[in-house]
Formats: sequence, C-alpha cells, structure tokens
Amino acid sequence: MTDITALFPGFEERTVRLPGAEIFYRIAGSGRPLVLLHGYPQTHAIWHRIAGPLAERFTLVLPDLRGYGRSRGPAADPAHENYSKRAMAGDILALMRSLGHERFAVGGHDRGGRVAYRLALDQPDAVTHLIAVDILPTLEIWEAMDADAAISAYHWPFLSQPHPLPETLIAGAPEYYVDHTLASWAGTRDLSPFSPEALADYRALLTSPHGRTAVAEDYRAGATYDRAADREDRASGRRITAPMLVLWGEDYVGAGKTSPIDIWRRWAADVTGVAIPCGHFLAEEAPERTLGAMLAFLEDRPEVPQ
Repeated sequence: MTDITALFPGFEERTVRLPGAEIFYRIAGSGRPLVLLHGYPQTHAIWHRIAGPLAERFTLVLPDLRGYGRSRGPAADPAHENYSKRAMAGDILALMRSLGHERFAVGGHDRGGRVAYRLALDQPDAVTHLIAVDILPTLEIWEAMDADAAISAYHWPFLSQPHPLPETLIAGAPEYYVDHTLASWAGTRDLSPFSPEALADYRALLTSPHGRTAVAEDYRAGATYDRAADREDRASGRRITAPMLVLWGEDYVGAGKTSPIDIWRRWAADVTGVAIPCGHFLAEEAPERTLGAMLAFLEDRPEVPQ
C-alpha cells in the first residue's frame, strides 16, 4: 500500500489481530468513542478531510475493513460468510472492545455503512449512534433492481459473479477500473474530489490480488449471506434502535425515486437525514457540510439507555 501518513497528522497507526482477520486502524483524540468505516473501492483514507476536527471532540478510530487496504482477511468460503457484513461487524466490535469501549458511535460510507447498520442490528447494546452515508439497505437494493438500476449499479451483479471472473477482468486494468468507478460516482464526474495520496491508496487496493478477492467476496456476500440476513430481520420485525442519521448525496442515492429517509424508516425506529449537494463521496466532495451534519447529530442526540 501507499504511504498516506501525511493525511492524518497526530494519528497513531495500529494493528489488532482477531480471529480470521488482522485489522489496521488509525486512532486519535479523546472523549466519546466514534468509529468510521469506509466503502468500496476505497480505504480509511476517505475520512482524511474531516478526521482532524472529529478527533478534537471524540476518540476517533478509522479502520480498514477486512481484506481492504492494510487489513487482511480470511480465505473465501463457499457460503461467503467470511466477508459478510456480520463478520466485518464482528471485527469492529472486537476492535472497539480491545480499546476498552463497550458502547460507541459508528458511521459508515458505502460498504462500511452496511457493516455499520448490521452492527447496530446484531449488537444494539453496543451502538449509541448510527450514521449511514449514501446507502440504502442491501435487501432494498436487490429487490428494487430493475433494468435502469442494473445499468447504473452494474458493479453489484458484476462483482457478485463466481470467482475468478471479476478478479480476472479487473486485474487486466485495475487503475483504469478504479478511476472509472470513482469518477462516474463523483458529482463532478472526474477525479478532482480526491487527493493524490488518497487516490493512490484506492488504486493500490485493486492492484493487489488479495484486495481484488476481498472486494469481490464482499459483494458476493451482499448478494447471498447479507441479503438473507436482512430478510430474516425484516421478517422478524427486528429494527435498528439506536438514533440514526442518514446522509446522502443529491446526485447519487438522492437521485432515486424514493426518499432515503422513507426507506430507512422501514428499518429503524429513530431516523433523521440530511441531503448533501454532491455525488457519492460526501466526506471528500463536501467535507464541511458532512462534518457539520455529523457533529450536529452526535452532539445533540441523546444516547439510547442500555
């Protein structure tokens, strides 16, 4: 991977060994604990523009998800459980417990948001606040998939194909693939929102054979294990109990036919939301507005009692 230390002045670099995974993370600050999770095709570098101000108010933990970036994950398994959001959420719970935090706020962008909401569903006593950045529930995405959605979100069915199809095709031009993905989802439709250091880190993810497999397994789990887990929760009536903030880009999730707030209220008891005028990458395209919305939510909303 690349050296992005300069993007996180004052942060410590650490690694924790867990059953099945080795998780790299950065940590800084003091106060109430907050862990933020990145998405695809990225690393924890996505938070670099808002990490400093957050660390002034919170104990901020920024991990790479298993198999992404500097973290390592297990081998793939036939049921795709090893890269399920439940397994990834278990990593985050174990990481935070290793730091002495029984309860903490969690936020996530893209795939990290899916890990965050799975953690809130599976471990409600651990999560004080939940922030979902530019995502909708996994089951809702698959159920709403029509021709238009399949074209605009082609990577969902593509990356879910059996090994080694997506890994092999991406390996032919990994940097082109990353650049195309990032530019097509940014509001500017180019790479201008991304710092050179962060962009190099994202390119390195899919240049690595390990990273390509982890990413594909993440999406294969989304099509199988994660979708089934969501379906079970919906059938049982289990809902997210922590106060939830939904942030979305007006030019990405916000461009859908249904309000993200209305969809998330099917899944959570207490939901507020803010639309940000940008594309998919809120913390990099609109850091000041994203930071302001997060701080207002985290500092104004009371914790749900244990």
